Amino acid sequence: MATEVIRTSRTGKRPVALPKGVTATVQPGAIVVKGPKGELKRDVLGDVQLKVEGTNVLVASGAPGRDGARLQGLYRALIAAMVKGTSEGYVRELELRGTGYRVEAKGQTLHFALGFSHPVVFDLPKGISAQIPAESKGTQLILSGPDKELIGQTAATIRGFRPPEPYGGKGVRYKGEAVREKAGKAGKGGKK
Repeated sequence: MATEVIRTSRTGKRPVALPKGVTATVQPGAIVVKGPKGELKRDVLGDVQLKVEGTNVLVASGAPGRDGARLQGLYRALIAAMVKGTSEGYVRELELRGTGYRVEAKGQTLHFALGFSHPVVFDLPKGISAQIPAESKGTQLILSGPDKELIGQTAATIRGFRPPEPYGGKGVRYKGEAVREKAGKAGKGGKK
């Protein structure tokens, strides 16, 4: 019976470079990355081995077959996102389009007016900050923080309160998002 060869990922083999001011610490079953924008911790599966050599983080996988390469590439990408988040941070911008659609920040709580009979109140998760540019008059929202997953999930949750509708385009959308609009009813003056 042949032994299975441990395969490596082309992306996963590349080391993750740590910029100045960012440190990575490997703990049993986890990795902690600290930087000027914050600190992130991620649990690591037992088949994945992480090693910090100088200013690089190396990822290796001991899983047999194709799973080894998959896990190696996955964890390399996740660690690279953690390093970028703690050094530069991530930003996600949202636009509110519609008559009377506004957002207002009160501490870590956002209050949305989205055409409902009631305001939508949303508490920001820990580590996420929100800015509303003064010139936008409450129609733009800028989310920022070190955790890429949390930023994306928070933006998706806010967009889900009132997704852009296909007829008028009203709703909450990502900045630069193209929304396909439908034509609507063709006309009423047909045959008599």
